[in-house]
Amino acid sequence: MGAKFFFVDCHVFDGNLQGTTSYIKGLYQELIKDKRKTFFLAAFDVENLQSVFGIHVNVIYLKYKSKNKYIRLLFDIPKLIKTNNIDYAHFQYIVPPIKKCKYIVTIHDVLFLDFPDSFPLLYKIKNKLLFKASAKHSDVVLTVSEYSKKQIQKHFKISEITITPNAVDPIYFEDYDKAFVKEEIKGKFKVTNYFIYVSRWEPRKNHDRLLKVFVENGYYKNHTLVFVGDKAIENKVYNDYYTSLSEEIKANIFSFNKVNSQDLLSLVRGADLSIYPSIAEGFGIPPLESLATKTPTICSNTTAMSDFDFFDDCLFNPLDLADLKNKIDIGLIDTQISQKREKMAVKFSWKQAVEQFKKAVL
Repeated sequence: MGAKFFFVDCHVFDGNLQGTTSYIKGLYQELIKDKRKTFFLAAFDVENLQSVFGIHVNVIYLKYKSKNKYIRLLFDIPKLIKTNNIDYAHFQYIVPPIKKCKYIVTIHDVLFLDFPDSFPLLYKIKNKLLFKASAKHSDVVLTVSEYSKKQIQKHFKISEITITPNAVDPIYFEDYDKAFVKEEIKGKFKVTNYFIYVSRWEPRKNHDRLLKVFVENGYYKNHTLVFVGDKAIENKVYNDYYTSLSEEIKANIFSFNKVNSQDLLSLVRGADLSIYPSIAEGFGIPPLESLATKTPTICSNTTAMSDFDFFDDCLFNPLDLADLKNKIDIGLIDTQISQKREKMAVKFSWKQAVEQFKKAVL
C-alpha cells in the first residue's frame, strides 16, 4: 500500500460486542504488523481500545469528544483526519459527509433491503439512504461475503466491491479442558448440559423457531437452552410463545446479555451443542467460533451461510422445524468436528482478508 497513514473509526468498541467489532479487530490486528504504516484508531473509550489492540510503535489512539454519532461524524472525525494528515479513513456502513481524505467503507450487509418485513420502516428508509450515499462517497467499498457483494451491487448499482471475509479470533482455537470449563460455567451462570445460540435479538435471527423445537421435542428434559446476545429488534412471536410455557420449561431457558469476551468464550466452550438458526446473515461469525473450539455445531444454510459447506451434514433449513430437530440429533453425536474445523480454518483467515484489503487499497 502506497498510503502511509490510516484512520480507523472504532466507535463500535464503545458499545457491546458485535460482528463489526470482530471484523475490525481481526483485520487490523493483522494490518498493524506492517510497521511501514501508521494506524490511528479512534474511539471514545481509548483505554478499552488499547486493551484490545495493545501498544505498538505504529499505532496511535485518538479519543472522540463525545459518543454522539452526529458529533463524531460531523466534527470529531474530519478534524482528526485533517490534523493527522490521514491518507485513508476506514468506516463501517456510514462515512462522514465532509471528506478530508480517501474513504474506505465496509458494508457488511443490506439485509433490511433483502428481508424488509424483518425491519422497522424508519430503519429501512434511513439506512438505505445513508449506506448508499456512503458507498458512492467512498473510494473503496468492502464487504464480507459473496452474498453481500451481490446484494449491494443489486440494490446500490455499485460494481467495484472487494470481499474481505470474516474469520475467527485465534483464541477460539486454543486448547482447553472442557470439563473444567463446564464446572466454571455451572458456578457462574448456573447452567449445565446446555445448547447455546449466540446472536443479538431480531426476528430474522429465528430465536422463536429454535425455542419451539427445543420445547416440543422435549430437549428441555435433559438440556438447558442458553441465548447470548443483546436486544435489538423485538421478536413478538418468541415473546408470546415463551409466555405460554410452564414454569418447569422456563426454568431450562436462559438469556444473557452484555456478556464480556472472556465469558462468551467460556460459554461457547462449555456448550454441548452450538446452534445457529438465523434466517439471514451478511456473514455469520458465531458458528465458526464455536466450531473452532470443537464444540459440536449446527448452522443455517441460507444467505451468506450457504458458503459454509464445511459444516456438511450439520447444515439445515432454518424454516424447517423437522430439519432443525434432525440436525440437533446429528450434531450431538458428530464425530467429524476436527475435520470440519480444519476445512473452516483454511477457508477463512484474517491473513486472506488482509491480502484482499491490500489489493483494494493499492
